[in-house]
Amino acid sequence: MVAAGAALADEVGLANLTMGLLAERLGVRTPSLYKHVSNQEDLNRRIAALALSQAADAVGGAVQGYAGRDALAAAARAFRTFVLEHPGRYAATIGLEPTDPDDPLAAAGHRLLGGFTAVLRGYEIAESDVDHALRMLRSLFHGFATLQSANGFQWSADIDESFEWLIAFVDRGLRAT
Repeated sequence: MVAAGAALADEVGLANLTMGLLAERLGVRTPSLYKHVSNQEDLNRRIAALALSQAADAVGGAVQGYAGRDALAAAARAFRTFVLEHPGRYAATIGLEPTDPDDPLAAAGHRLLGGFTAVLRGYEIAESDVDHALRMLRSLFHGFATLQSANGFQWSADIDESFEWLIAFVDRGLRAT
């Protein structure tokens, strides 16, 4: 059911995902959904955990065997692709905090950060700066992908070229620290 909710969120947007719409898509009555989730918030949290886990798989798999700029580029492209292909489920991840250390959001979020942390090992980043570097990567790649997903780049420059330019810029910055 969560996977169906995530797919529907990708299709209609997270803001438009309702229990009634999901029940209709699944061919069941809305009360039947409450056997699986408590409410809309619970569904959204489960979609967020699924999305973070899937993004972690994409980024982690992409960086395997790479280091430095190659790992950075692989992680960035995998993350961007995930956001563009799954805008609704990715939107569910924004602003949610784990309720406790055992929350599936925490585990999935740590796995995603692990992929980007692996990228940073290819650079001479001081341990005290790793959190700052992770926030920078998240901000840049999240920002680019979500703007692109929302059709926010409407001028003539090629979007893929701009993204590659961003990767090169970040690489230069990480090497300069």
